[in-house]
Amino acid sequence: MATETPYKVRWGIMATGWIAEVFTKDLLANPLLPGRDASDIRHEVVAVASSSSKDRAAEFIAKVKAPETAKAYGSYHELVADPDVDIIYVATPHSHHFQNAMLALEAGKNVLCEKALTVNAAQARKLVETARAKNLFFMEAVWTRYFPLSVKVRELIKSGAIGPVYRTVADLSIGADGFNGLVDFDDSHRMVNPELAGGALLDLGIYALTWVFQTLYHVQPEATKEKPQVVAAVTKYHTGADEATSILLHFPQHRSQGVALTSLRVASDIDGRGTAGAAIRIQGSLGEIQVLGPAYRPTGYRIVYKKGNGKAEVAEFPIPKDPERDGWGQGMFWEADEAARCLRDGRKESETLPWSESIVIMEVMEEALRQGGVEYPEVITTDVFDPQSPLNTGKR
Repeated sequence: MATETPYKVRWGIMATGWIAEVFTKDLLANPLLPGRDASDIRHEVVAVASSSSKDRAAEFIAKVKAPETAKAYGSYHELVADPDVDIIYVATPHSHHFQNAMLALEAGKNVLCEKALTVNAAQARKLVETARAKNLFFMEAVWTRYFPLSVKVRELIKSGAIGPVYRTVADLSIGADGFNGLVDFDDSHRMVNPELAGGALLDLGIYALTWVFQTLYHVQPEATKEKPQVVAAVTKYHTGADEATSILLHFPQHRSQGVALTSLRVASDIDGRGTAGAAIRIQGSLGEIQVLGPAYRPTGYRIVYKKGNGKAEVAEFPIPKDPERDGWGQGMFWEADEAARCLRDGRKESETLPWSESIVIMEVMEEALRQGGVEYPEVITTDVFDPQSPLNTGKR
């Protein structure tokens, strides 16, 4: 019996930082790894761009062991003009996402854009409008959504395994407190620099919100889906970015509440060994699901039932590693596989994270930052596309 030829997707990588490296290595990992099973698709890295220099892009290509045929560009404009590129992965800081993703969309390229999708909701809406008008695929790269563990948790909720879910509490905090400052970051670091939309919420808190949304909002029937009411508490760092943000989300019609927590001062996993317990608790009337491991890269869950006689149901979800590529495999390949299948099937958005939901999440984060008085420069908050913006050219 003849096997079907895998669908090939040709990727362009925009930016050469750490997240681009992790994603690209996952792209190039063996698609047949147990637990991944992507025999129906193939990823090919055909081009990489750095806004600073062509040499830096070439160094990146060598570092990730991409094919020697991959092209190195010293500008994003060259990347989006490449006719051999099917889809562009935008791996720049989220302060740059709007201008960078618009550059790609306006050039007729499909886009997978890192989280947080944008700096505000107006930018997110403009990106969606552009993708729709140009009939292009567009997706926010919240990799956690596509983990088999996340898929299973959503299935458990929909099946009623723990009864109606009334509350989700989720935390992603990293504990970089140095009393007088955050020891891991100087004031120019992207985590605390307002010029890069720095702060705990947009970088870390989105993962806490991901768990609130995929357990309380995404699973709602479309006919009754409601946006949450939002109350936020924000502590600002001396740079003006948020160092701690706590958000209470209320879904009145569904009688449910979500608590999304993030901080640069304290840690979800204080000793790095999981001793502090689950940072995500999904609570229903018949039991609760406790997600184990960091919110962005969970490794398993426990289900504690109301009538479980003191026993918990435990499931583990290890991340597949490619032994032929130095153990590569962080879990980003699942979102890339989803993007490839959407392109193959002619879908312009992913059902797992549709455009409308990315916009609602962005509205929640914008409202939380507004309540906390966090403001960012106009160059990164404008929703007016400028192909010659310094965010697209790398020139100040």
